[in-house]
Amino acid sequence: MKISRDDVLRVAELAHLDLTPAEVDTYQAQLDQILAYVDKLKEVDVANVEPMSQVLFPVSSDGGDGHPELREDVLQPCTIADAVLAQAPDSAKPFFRVPRVIER
Repeated sequence: MKISRDDVLRVAELAHLDLTPAEVDTYQAQLDQILAYVDKLKEVDVANVEPMSQVLFPVSSDGGDGHPELREDVLQPCTIADAVLAQAPDSAKPFFRVPRVIER
């Protein structure tokens, strides 16, 4: 196995997860499978594959083929921030205040 039990326990500790011994075994096996798949991908020859900057193409201005789910990023004012912050138990505009979680 590439991932040791200690590795899984360390990641669980960093994520503040309490795992049962059965869950540790399950995640150890799953992480091993993921790494084995990544090793397979490393074997693929991609020397002649050109890099892609965008997998989907935006809708063209002439209405041609494209993907309508892509849109221009347009800056818009946030009109609900005050209402959301007013419902928070502790806020300091424009932020939510939360308890400190990083102690290590």
